[in-house]
Amino acid sequence: METNRRKFITNAMVFGAATALPMNSFSSNLANSAFTDNADIYSKLDEILKKPIFKKEFFTAPVIIETLELLRYKNSFLCRVRSKDGDEGISVGHSGQLRSLYPIFINLLQPFFINKDARDLDLLLERVYVYSLNFRLSGMALGVPLATIEFAILDMMGRIAKKSIGQLIGDIHHAEVAVYQATEYREKSVEASMELIKRDVAEYNAKALKIKVGGLMFGTTDAYAVGPKGRTEEIIPLVRKTFGDKMVLLADSNGFYSVEEAIRVGKILEAYKFEFFEEPVPFDWYEETKQVADALSIPVAGGEQEYSLHGFRWLIANNALQIVQPDTFYFGGMIRAMKVALMANAFGKSCTPHMTGGDLGFLYMMHFVSALPNALPYHEFKGFKTDVVFECKTSPLQSLNGVVKVPTDPGLGVVLDPDYISKHQLVKL
Repeated sequence: METNRRKFITNAMVFGAATALPMNSFSSNLANSAFTDNADIYSKLDEILKKPIFKKEFFTAPVIIETLELLRYKNSFLCRVRSKDGDEGISVGHSGQLRSLYPIFINLLQPFFINKDARDLDLLLERVYVYSLNFRLSGMALGVPLATIEFAILDMMGRIAKKSIGQLIGDIHHAEVAVYQATEYREKSVEASMELIKRDVAEYNAKALKIKVGGLMFGTTDAYAVGPKGRTEEIIPLVRKTFGDKMVLLADSNGFYSVEEAIRVGKILEAYKFEFFEEPVPFDWYEETKQVADALSIPVAGGEQEYSLHGFRWLIANNALQIVQPDTFYFGGMIRAMKVALMANAFGKSCTPHMTGGDLGFLYMMHFVSALPNALPYHEFKGFKTDVVFECKTSPLQSLNGVVKVPTDPGLGVVLDPDYISKHQLVKL
């Protein structure tokens, strides 16, 4: 193994997130930690998994959930929760996924939360997996509707306690979030891709940029998913030349490569000083991910598709990932995602969440990052484009020099327009 060559991104990166420090400026070595024995490593990780995330101490009296509703207008979904004392919280669901998954919300999740004490949110998020054998739906099928519910409950509890969502799941480490511009365009020519990438970077004045390399998932042969031949080898040096040495560059292959090809492309990324290589092989190829990580000095990132706390536990314990990327929607909410971040933090690894585009994904990303003790300097961003009508009094929600201020009002920190809410009707099966 070559773990002593690998550059880890450590907790020191937390400080000065907007100062554009190189993301691989700091290094550590898991082999030099006090937890050199696997049993010790797993024991430490299990201790972290047992600790509650939600700050129940902010609440002295029960908060009993009386109603939990899913509302729909065309392909827009809202979740509204009310307590028996009349407190209310609301979240905006993942429209792209809930249009297919809303029956799971109604049939398998909604009944479980009724008459439960919202103060027990950590425990509820564990037990709901057993209810109606929901664990058989692990992945986005369960994660997206469950996260929609969690976000609404967090909004309600934040309003009761007069705390932001970040304050409910941790300490506030980041009042602002510096973003990296996530781009797509792998199906286009290098020339067309570069024009669109330059447009996106300029729109938000981003100081960090992620590009797509390879195709889309292992074994793909479709031209749309793979893109023009030789595109990867051409675009990597061109992006560096175009944006210069000060631009932080990242790459994502969406699990396209074999181990051998991932190592080959990883070496090219290293030569052009890219800061991480995301999903070099399919996400559930744990051993293969470790093989790639062991062969490269560029940090390997992953977790967008991972659905299991135990899966992340293995990836962290075996040093297969240096950067964890849970998606707060896909993974079932911020509390579960924070457990992943804290496991990583215990071994000098960093967290930057995968961000779902559209709706209010950018807002959930910022609240989660605000409480991360081991956040990277830059976090995934796909723009502010949304059809949701809302007001935010404590942040302009604009990218100012690549940095966005996190809202500080209670709960989600925004108020949805009543007329927008009224368009939505109760979903029934």
